[in-house]
Amino acid sequence: MTDGAIAFGPVLAVVLAVLAIFGAAVVRFGQLGQGKAVLFAAARAVVQLAAVSLVIVGILESGWLTGGFVLLMFAIAAITSARRIGVAKDLAWVALAIASGVVPVLTLVLATGVVPWRPIAIVPIAGIVIGGAMSATSQAARRALDELVSRHGEYEAALALGFLRRPAALEICRPSAGQALIPALDQTRTVGLVTLPGAYVGVLLGGAGPLQAGVTQVLVLIGLLAAEAVAVLVVVHLVAAGRISRKATEDVTCR
Repeated sequence: MTDGAIAFGPVLAVVLAVLAIFGAAVVRFGQLGQGKAVLFAAARAVVQLAAVSLVIVGILESGWLTGGFVLLMFAIAAITSARRIGVAKDLAWVALAIASGVVPVLTLVLATGVVPWRPIAIVPIAGIVIGGAMSATSQAARRALDELVSRHGEYEAALALGFLRRPAALEICRPSAGQALIPALDQTRTVGLVTLPGAYVGVLLGGAGPLQAGVTQVLVLIGLLAAEAVAVLVVVHLVAAGRISRKATEDVTCR
C-alpha cells in the first residue's frame, strides 16, 4: 500500500487470482456448489468495476447522469433479485419490494442534507442501500417460498382453522423470512469490535479522519437496517398475497 491506497500492479493481480481460485476450489471440493460460479463472479466483478472506473468520472460531473446511473443500479438489482428468487415473471413486484426500502432511506438522508447533494456522495450511498435491500429481498423471498412448499400441511391446517389464505401464508413464511435480516443485524452489532466495514475503511483511505469515517459508517449501517427491514416486510406480504410466486408455490396456495 502506498499513502493508504492499495497499490495496483502485477502483485495485486496475482493475489486476486489466487483468492478466486482458492474460493472456487473450496466450493468445488467441499461440494458446496459449482466452483466455476466463484470464478465467474470474480471475473465479472473485475470487468464491471473496470468499466465503471472508466466512466465514473464523467458520470459524477453531471447530476442527470448520476441520477441515470442510480436508476441503472436499481434496475440491475431488481433483475438480479428476481432471477435469484426464480420469479423473473414477477420482476415488477420484486422491484417494488426493493424500492420500498430504498426510496424512504435515500429520501430522508438527502432531504435532510445528511448526505450532500453531490454525485460523489450520492452514488456510493445509493449503491450500498440498493445492494443491501436487494440481498435482503432475495433471501427473504426464497425462504418464504420454500417454507410455503415444505410446510404445506401447516398451511392447510391454518386454513382449516378459519384463516384466510394470506394470513395463513404469513403465519408460515414470515418467521423464516425475517432471518434475512440477521447479517445486517450482526454487522451492526459488531461494527468496530469484529469488523471495520467498507464505508469506514473507504472514508479513511480517502483521507478523512476516524470520526468522520465512524459517522459515515453508522449512517450506512442504520440506513441499511431500515431499508432491509422494509424490503423484507413488503416482499413477505407480496409472497403471502401470491404476487411473487413460483409454480410449486402456486400449486400449494391455490389448492
